[in-house]
Amino acid sequence: MKQTLLLFCLLCLSANAQQKFTVYFDYDVAEANAASAQSLSKWIAANPNVVIQKIYGYADKSGDAVYNQDLSERRALYIYEQLKSANLNLTAVDEKGFGESKATANDNPKDRKVVLQYASPEIKPADSQSELDKKVSKAKKGDRIRIENMNFYENSTTLLPASVPVLNNLLAVLKDHPSLKIEIQGHVCCQVENEERLSHRRAKLVYEYLIQKGIDEDRLSHNGFGSTRPIYPLPEKNEEERVVNRRIEIEIISN
Repeated sequence: MKQTLLLFCLLCLSANAQQKFTVYFDYDVAEANAASAQSLSKWIAANPNVVIQKIYGYADKSGDAVYNQDLSERRALYIYEQLKSANLNLTAVDEKGFGESKATANDNPKDRKVVLQYASPEIKPADSQSELDKKVSKAKKGDRIRIENMNFYENSTTLLPASVPVLNNLLAVLKDHPSLKIEIQGHVCCQVENEERLSHRRAKLVYEYLIQKGIDEDRLSHNGFGSTRPIYPLPEKNEEERVVNRRIEIEIISN
């Protein structure tokens, strides 16, 4: 009897630990709409250590059942790829589409969705310094450090999903080095002319996020350099080179 009661309590605790997040889609589209895409990026930033358990896609009743089943599966796969690129834990995920099985109307926006189920494990301290932490620890005033894998969509201030955990790593480094002061420097790809406005907005995005998370603004400044300091020469040869050029660097002001 005691063992049965203990098992019941453990199951209740496990159920309470499971949480859900919903992403919505426009009509007949397998990619998240603009508002949900932004919400998803923010959710990833706030939950880098969650364990993804289920990714379930759905469609409304518009169209035939076979098409809606395929659409729901493509929506689930789209979210899976976003989470994978952000390095979230997908080792035990159940990813599938359910078509129009739970649809309430022919054209109900709330039926066009993917529901994530996830658990938040206890966060353990890192066993070793991150690569960025090591670089900062060795840096001196005036050194510039490229933040590896902190990149943006083209012509946008939206970070790629895989870049969100990198932003949180920069936050952790600033918290671990309370005397560190940096200038956040934004860059763009593709354009021979100096597109300073976009690069400045990218740097400002990072600047404002760090302040929002508790970093004193006296420790931070930001600047944009357009396409004047490309890693790969312009025009780039492929999308991989363009992604690298759409980046953030930091310059050490004092440490």
